[in-house]
Amino acid sequence: MAETARNAGNMPIAKRVYIQRDYSTGMLPKFQEKLPRELDDIITPGTFQKTVQELNKIYEETETMKCSTYWEGLFSCLTGYLLLGCMETQYDAGLKKAKIYLKEQNKKSLLAERSADKGPVPDWSALYRNCNL
Repeated sequence: MAETARNAGNMPIAKRVYIQRDYSTGMLPKFQEKLPRELDDIITPGTFQKTVQELNKIYEETETMKCSTYWEGLFSCLTGYLLLGCMETQYDAGLKKAKIYLKEQNKKSLLAERSADKGPVPDWSALYRNCNL
């Protein structure tokens, strides 16, 4: 049996499941949509797949190179990267959007199904924490 830890909300966490990256389309941040065995009884495959698809879409938009991205880089370089401390970059905005989406999903469906998605960690692997409510 897995060790039981406690998270900040003092809810017991039974186990952690890492969602693997999908490298089939290159180095873009994309996660596998296949439901891990550890989550079979906790979350429905449809809910999991919809959540991962939306996250993949958000991360794809975040990584897309646009004219504004090039301007951010150019002006950052010209100002000695001080500009990055004064404004939100496209990348930061995308991460914020993903975080907001995950909070909404946690409230709507994932917590109702006894699972709480805590979002990506800096190396782009998603961390799922299963909470026994």
